[in-house]
Amino acid sequence: MGEISLQDAINQFLQKSRLKQGIQSMRIEQIWEELMGKTIAKYTDKIQIINSTLFITTSVAPLKTELLYQKENIRDRVNEALGEKLIKEVIIK
Repeated sequence: MGEISLQDAINQFLQKSRLKQGIQSMRIEQIWEELMGKTIAKYTDKIQIINSTLFITTSVAPLKTELLYQKENIRDRVNEALGEKLIKEVIIK
């Protein structure tokens, strides 16, 4: 029987389990300020992933407008931070 590292075993488990999406959402919340800066992070109310879509909620109208212009950049930054092309679409609410 071949040996694999614990990290590889966990990664294989997550790829096949439903927990992956929840863990990725938690990772995004943890690194959101690093990715987008303190000001954007401060006024972002909620971030979640549902079926390869990143939902960003803010009640600040000017920020909402700015985020709408940066949707592709946000998608690319988040995918790069996660190390895979998980996010296909970004929705700003």
